[in-house]
Amino acid sequence: MTQLSSEKPELFKGRHFNHLLIIQAVRWYVTYKLSYRDVCDLMAERGVAVVHTTVLRWVQLFVPTFEKKMEELRAHCRFILESR
Repeated sequence: MTQLSSEKPELFKGRHFNHLLIIQAVRWYVTYKLSYRDVCDLMAERGVAVVHTTVLRWVQLFVPTFEKKMEELRAHCRFILESR
């Protein structure tokens, strides 16, 4: 297994789990319309023990931030495409 980066972005400071695992869990929940327990099962298959309420907290905390970042990127891309 490859080593995960120990450098945490500021958003993930103080979190018990690695930021890449948190992002993956939130992505699975949002993209594939899985339940929190389904996400926990997928994480368990990969050797990560996490409770469904933890995934719930991650989704509630990080999805609004991720949406805001995505909107900023979309606006930037629109600006670049319109300026051509």
